[in-house]
Amino acid sequence: MINSNKMNLVEELKVRLDSAKAIVLVDYKGINIEEVNELRKRFRKNNVDYFVQKNTLVRIALNELGITGLDSFLKGPTGVAVCKTDEISAAREMATFVREVMEDKPFPTFKAGFVDGVVYLLEDLEKLSKIPSRDVLLAKMFGSMKAPISSFVRLIDAIATQKAE
Repeated sequence: MINSNKMNLVEELKVRLDSAKAIVLVDYKGINIEEVNELRKRFRKNNVDYFVQKNTLVRIALNELGITGLDSFLKGPTGVAVCKTDEISAAREMATFVREVMEDKPFPTFKAGFVDGVVYLLEDLEKLSKIPSRDVLLAKMFGSMKAPISSFVRLIDAIATQKAE
């Protein structure tokens, strides 16, 4: 039986997890406090809520929200990264952190993720983490749309300049 204090924690977790576009579970063992603080700072900068809580309480909160696919991954040291704005920012920031801060250390690692109702495993999360941010993709798209127009304007200008000579 869960006591009232733990029920309050579960309710708080449900608020943090509710309406999440992405939930990423991270195995954080082997990471020191300075590295954890750097990871939290990077997550905060990208609107990712990162926390560590007892696996049982996280499992109960997820189950009450109808998410059961992550139950088997809630074992051992588990950090939870929740993003309500961008589906891949948690995975992307985690991968960037490991590459830039942790260098060649084999930790922390992804356990699993939950994005748009689908459970993603380690390999899938690593692939997702390589997708550029929404802003970068929009810039590339607008650049691609602008390129033909710019080329057309330069062509018209070149024709006008030739006729003027």
